[in-house]
Amino acid sequence: MRTAPEHPDTTETTRRARFGTLPQRIRPEEMVEERPASTPADHTYNSDDWLVRYCW
Repeated sequence: MRTAPEHPDTTETTRRARFGTLPQRIRPEEMVEERPASTPADHTYNSDDWLVRYCW
């Protein structure tokens, strides 16, 4: 059976200093990153691409 610590005030003070407060709240606006969409490149489709991918 465990015994009580000799200095409960010291251990409690240490615990409260480390875990006594909750972390800062993060707002939903801060969780979203907005970036402009990239424009698609012209003429990137290769009609023979399926030959390279599936008929090797």
